[in-house]
Amino acid sequence: MSVVESMQDFVAEHLSLLTPVQEIWQPTDYLPDLTAEDWSPRLAAFRETARSLPNDLLVVLVGNMVTEEALPNYTLSLGRIAKDPTGTTDTPWAWWLRGWTAEENRHGDLLNAYLRLTGRVDMRAVEVTIHHLTRNGFSSGGEGDDYAGLIYASFQERATRISHGSLARLAHERGEENLARICRKIAADETRHEVFYTRVVGELFERDPDTTLLAYRAMLKRLIAMPGSRMTDGCDPDLFDHYAAVAQRVGVYTTHDYASIIRHLNAAWGLENRSFTGKAAKARDYLLAQPERYENLADEIESRTAAQPLAPFSWVYDRPL
Repeated sequence: MSVVESMQDFVAEHLSLLTPVQEIWQPTDYLPDLTAEDWSPRLAAFRETARSLPNDLLVVLVGNMVTEEALPNYTLSLGRIAKDPTGTTDTPWAWWLRGWTAEENRHGDLLNAYLRLTGRVDMRAVEVTIHHLTRNGFSSGGEGDDYAGLIYASFQERATRISHGSLARLAHERGEENLARICRKIAADETRHEVFYTRVVGELFERDPDTTLLAYRAMLKRLIAMPGSRMTDGCDPDLFDHYAAVAQRVGVYTTHDYASIIRHLNAAWGLENRSFTGKAAKARDYLLAQPERYENLADEIESRTAAQPLAPFSWVYDRPL
């Protein structure tokens, strides 16, 4: 039995990080009630506040939503860890993965409905992008390594929380409180999910420290591949890079954020206080140096990003950003 398989009891202790269905929010809770007698003025007010969003925030919102909508790819990626061949396996790992998938599924649904109801973007272009990304698939770069998959999930849940949280702040500053509330609520879900994966990897460090450390180093050595990195709208083969550049320019997700995530995970997993020898000791030193390395590179990367030529986005009717 692998170390990850042997952690069923540990996972069971953390299933409380999933919220019971009868208690958790649903997308309808954050959208105008179209069954109400006054649905028309409610919808008009909902659309009016969304008019305050500039195109660059809309592009980041669409990119975030498209990434959330490609959930089937990420579930498949984590499926090997859960070992749920029937789809109904009664083990803690399988219950976690199905529960996590169910909670994550609401994020794309809500953001999709928000964009559709506000009428601010070309939804067909957005739908084509979702179709492409889900079909194109996803690779974290650590296929076949359960440790790498869990480390990646820890990193990515925190990155997603930061992205949604930053977008909530910027929407609030623009007076678009509907979107701010939506993004804050999604970010709160991502926080619970981040806690789960970070604790699981922390337990791996207790049970198999050297292997876990080397898997972590391998993940960072090749950079963390973003979940939406294979997105395209069928027109722009570099769509993800263009979306990421806009996210960096408006401050939704930056190189500083990337550095802060590594610093946080290093601290959460106690790397400074762990002793290693040989190859693992060198890997530990490498990992501890990465936050400062990316902080030192941040200004240069942001300057290069700011100097890039603007690119047209089909999502906002080919307006260049």
